[in-house]
Amino acid sequence: MTRASETTRKPASQSTSAAKDTAKISAGQPALETAVEQMHRDVLVWLDEAKAEEIVSIDIKEKSSIGDYMVVATGRSDRHVGAIADQVLQKLKEAGMTGVRIEGQQTCDWVVVDAGAIIVHVFRPEVREFYNIEKMWQAERPAEPTSH
Repeated sequence: MTRASETTRKPASQSTSAAKDTAKISAGQPALETAVEQMHRDVLVWLDEAKAEEIVSIDIKEKSSIGDYMVVATGRSDRHVGAIADQVLQKLKEAGMTGVRIEGQQTCDWVVVDAGAIIVHVFRPEVREFYNIEKMWQAERPAEPTSH
């Protein structure tokens, strides 16, 4: 995980080209890795801005072909979970991402925003505790959003 002190982050509004690169470049190319890394950092910031709690980022590049990062966060209520997921979805669209899928908005117990290389899970606290997907994916430490 990149710490805020180790990198200079562009504002989320400048991530448009990174998102478009992510959508257009085939897997394994260096430009894709750069775009995915930037989008990953942006997603962590957006979750923090939405007041998501207990944000954990899991690098799954070596564990699965479903994506590069799985990000898990908690909302305080079903309304908060829905609002967090909506904000992430909106920011991804503003950044030029296409084909982003969202599941779980009907109940907002567990909402998944699938942006391809980055998969965001937002849970209510008791649902997150029940499924405990961090343990399944062997998450090691909480994510640290970069500063603004």
